[in-house]
Amino acid sequence: MAFQLSGLDPARFEPLFALDDPALRRRGMRRVVADSDSGYPCRVSLQDARRDEVLLLPYEHLPQPSPYRACGPIFVGQGVGRVVVPEGVVPDYVALRLMSLRAYDAEGLMREAEVVDGPQVAGCLDRMFEDPQIAFIHLHNARRGCFSCVANRA
Repeated sequence: MAFQLSGLDPARFEPLFALDDPALRRRGMRRVVADSDSGYPCRVSLQDARRDEVLLLPYEHLPQPSPYRACGPIFVGQGVGRVVVPEGVVPDYVALRLMSLRAYDAEGLMREAEVVDGPQVAGCLDRMFEDPQIAFIHLHNARRGCFSCVANRA
């Protein structure tokens, strides 16, 4: 079963970069500068920010009215385009990390979950999507627990 990973739509985040730091803080957000070449994964570009300014903000990654409804912190880079990864490809953004995969049905109920090393993600996604009840899979950075990206059937 083919899968495709995709980043978030940047349009919802771009206006936030125009806010000053006090306005961001009132919204529970922070402007930070990536001080290394890894550790600041942008959820739009699906790449680590490299010495760039990013926003750290809460993001509701599972907004469905489900017991699994969830929100968590993400980094977003400014002026980056949304990445939709080619079918069946796992980018370094994922492959270099320990990942938690959470498979949901159409109602937003978690049906399966696994923690795997990045190189095992493709096989795990393929296996999870063999179940016809699985509508989408969220990938999370396992160590910090933050939402990373979504996998859909290709």
